[in-house]
Amino acid sequence: MQGTDRGTAWLERRMGDWARRRLPPAAAEFAMFVLKQGWAALFGGLFLAAIVVTRLTWQADWPVTRYDGLFVFALATQAAFLALRLESWAEAKVIALFHVTGTAMEVFKLRMGSWDYPDHGVFEIGGVPLFSGFMYAAVGSYIARVIRVHDMRFSPYPPLWAAFALAGAIYLNFFWHHFGPDLRYALMAGTLVLFARTRVWFRVSGWHWMPMPLAALLAALALWIAENVGTFTRTWVYAGQGALDLVSLGKLGSWYLLLWVAFGTVTLVSRGALVRGAWTPPARSGTGAARAA
Repeated sequence: MQGTDRGTAWLERRMGDWARRRLPPAAAEFAMFVLKQGWAALFGGLFLAAIVVTRLTWQADWPVTRYDGLFVFALATQAAFLALRLESWAEAKVIALFHVTGTAMEVFKLRMGSWDYPDHGVFEIGGVPLFSGFMYAAVGSYIARVIRVHDMRFSPYPPLWAAFALAGAIYLNFFWHHFGPDLRYALMAGTLVLFARTRVWFRVSGWHWMPMPLAALLAALALWIAENVGTFTRTWVYAGQGALDLVSLGKLGSWYLLLWVAFGTVTLVSRGALVRGAWTPPARSGTGAARAA
């Protein structure tokens, strides 16, 4: 992990120096926030670019299918992240766990007709192409990296057993609602009740914070936009969805809930960011009192 931190810190210093030389302080702070977010989402950004590029360039008569090409690309990208210390092995293990739970849900949802993959490949499980698991891995990678890149603290954080119980209930509801009442709205309310007081503290040049449910909603919105790229490129499609139809806004709620599952998984190795009591940023942060982002 230390090697990962050193490499990341070096790049962040270079980006920070570039922004501060060219922009007013407030604009430089915002520019650094955007750059850090993009750096944290590097795996997802590369994978999304691969989805678009393969859609535009892949030919049906090539010996390797597009889905298999995406799988090999994602596997190679993950290997590169580890080799370049952009992720630690501990982070990779919990990301792999979320990858597996995501793939299991994909197999189930495909059988229930929730969505479909119009093409095929060699690397499949139950009709689900194996590259799909890397979409969940990209979410886990972003969470693990953004915690480290922004030196985040979550305070005051509720008891771990309650947070894990909520994440488990959310995951099970993705299966349960096909057979019984959908509990998603109760679970959304549960996230607000359990994390209403939790602030996500994050550092750009200075320290800032936002309510944790708001942070989850904004991340879910970004994922919903990314999912529209997936459906526009016909990488996967929802039942009854036309070629130019937007993904239902109801999926925004699904992503919001799934993010809590992803976060719960990543915190298995990011416990240091969770603070049970109140937390205030160090006075030497350089910007005085923290303020809402």
